[in-house]
Amino acid sequence: MTVEALIKKACAVLDEAGVENSRNEARWIFESVFENGREKLIFGLKEEASSSLSDEFLLKVSERAGGRPLQYVLGSWDFYGLTFSVGEGVLTPRPETELLVDFALDYLKDKESPIVLDLCAGSGCVGLTVAANVPKASVFLLEKSDKALAYLSENKNQLKCRNAELICGDLFNGFEFFDIPKPDLILSNPPYIISSEISSLQKEVLHEPLMALDGGKDGFDFYRAIAEKWLPYCKGAIAVECGEGQASQIENYFSSDCFNVYSVKDFNGIERVVCGYVGKERE
Repeated sequence: MTVEALIKKACAVLDEAGVENSRNEARWIFESVFENGREKLIFGLKEEASSSLSDEFLLKVSERAGGRPLQYVLGSWDFYGLTFSVGEGVLTPRPETELLVDFALDYLKDKESPIVLDLCAGSGCVGLTVAANVPKASVFLLEKSDKALAYLSENKNQLKCRNAELICGDLFNGFEFFDIPKPDLILSNPPYIISSEISSLQKEVLHEPLMALDGGKDGFDFYRAIAEKWLPYCKGAIAVECGEGQASQIENYFSSDCFNVYSVKDFNGIERVVCGYVGKERE
């Protein structure tokens, strides 16, 4: 089968499954399987494709058609100009989460040797991106899931983030449970989906780990824990990602410790990140 015929077959499979942007997704999967895949798609459409690689390619296309997230199929995804390994066990990096990094890099630009804490670190896309962009920072990444920690460790090594330290632990234990310095900045993209709403999520999202999605009965379990057990030990600022309609309640949770709390909208106009600054008396 030629490369051109293989791509057409893949597109047909994805189209039938209702996958949007099927041609681009077919091309991305092809490039992840075939050596020099991009060149083959430009200059080698009439060439015969390797049968063994064609089988691997079509298997991945079938997985994608079955609802497996494209990021998992590819095995990696770009975030803030860096490439992260991802798969079952971690959330897939999303564009709106880059708002957390925007806030962090702006806040840290004039800080000397800051301490940064990434709670519910997952693949490490937030904390490791900060570590890679702010070499003078010491970044501690807290994660409970063994599967996520494996990706976190792999990504730390790939990005050569020597200023990042991985911690296996439960956010609900609180700051005092861990032997880490008080942070100048807390970042988190915690689970925030209401438990009863998880079953109605898109099938791609349901492939992601429940632990990284379930925010409890009202979706605020993790934010309450952060406000009660972590924020009182913060010396500078905090920024957390949240779901639609959650920002105002999180602002209320943070208001007792922060003198300035506000939210940042994503590209869809949703209040996606809640930011706050704590008083100088803690420095």
